[in-house]
Amino acid sequence: MSCNENLLEKMHLLMDFSAIINSTLDTSQVRERAIKAATQLLEADAGSLLLIDPDTDELFFEVATGEKGGKLKEIRLHSGEGIAGWVVKNDEAVIVNDVQNDSRFFKAADLASSYETSSMIAVPVRAGKRMVGVLQAVNKFSGSFTAEDLNVLASLAYQVGPAIENARMYESMKETFYGVSMALAEALEKRDYYTGGHTNRVSAYCMSIGIRLKLGEKEMESLWLASILHDVGKIGVEDSVLQKPGALDKEEFLIMSRHSEYGSEILSHIKSHRTLIPGVRGHHEKFNGNGYPDGMKGNDIPLVARIIAVADAFDAMTSDRPYRKALSHRQAYEELERCKGTQFDPDIVDAFLTSNRHS
Repeated sequence: MSCNENLLEKMHLLMDFSAIINSTLDTSQVRERAIKAATQLLEADAGSLLLIDPDTDELFFEVATGEKGGKLKEIRLHSGEGIAGWVVKNDEAVIVNDVQNDSRFFKAADLASSYETSSMIAVPVRAGKRMVGVLQAVNKFSGSFTAEDLNVLASLAYQVGPAIENARMYESMKETFYGVSMALAEALEKRDYYTGGHTNRVSAYCMSIGIRLKLGEKEMESLWLASILHDVGKIGVEDSVLQKPGALDKEEFLIMSRHSEYGSEILSHIKSHRTLIPGVRGHHEKFNGNGYPDGMKGNDIPLVARIIAVADAFDAMTSDRPYRKALSHRQAYEELERCKGTQFDPDIVDAFLTSNRHS
């Protein structure tokens, strides 16, 4: 293969890897794909991605390949320390084809990983104008690293930096999303002690059903969040009803039944939580259409709502109330079976019983 053909092939690979790297907002996948791309493009034995700790300005190994690459995660480099530190300090890429005799080399990394580095190429990784780390390829399989290799790795790093930053921003937004969800759940728990324990149990039951139904990762995440917030509308129910130590009369039941509507109204004001509304609003719908608030029937009821309905009912039946003792699990299982096709989706009941029934 001629030099031009080899370069053209690398450019095609680089474009393919860039598309792959930017196709996910999972920070770990972005980083791992970057290393895979670096080693394959440069025909190197190993690679590593070091990121800058914004609090200390130290470099740490976020991803490192090789049998003992995980050991490198225990190492931190101060500003200017090691070849990677030199790259950050000087804001300059570097090729070192005789690493062991280079005064900048940080030998502790080889000692920690039981790996001998002979050649290395390292380039800065930036997000906009801000440097966020260093991308390295180590030990070229044949010959020495070249200026062409440096250009290829720099082009990859140009893609990796923004991808890492986008993934970080997504993770930060996700943490905020979870934080708001948990804050709402805790606000309800402070008003209704029973709901706190109930919420956690319903969530666990929902997860077991979701696993049995083989839901995808995003579906499981939505199910978990909706189950955590399914009763959030009870924040809008007056204390005399919410905390009544006995059975509710007809008027009080109507007031309590509004909580699924209140929940959907509360979540409608939080843009990031609007996707949870169908599960929260519909968890008291019945499979035969006799539920509330919208009288939906069968598969018109959102799947998340159908799952929460089963988990919610089972926990309610097996929990003590001031006005009645809890049913045994066996009695509750029988009640779920009896209400298949009327109150509950038969498939959801079967998934729950398969996952939770003890012989």
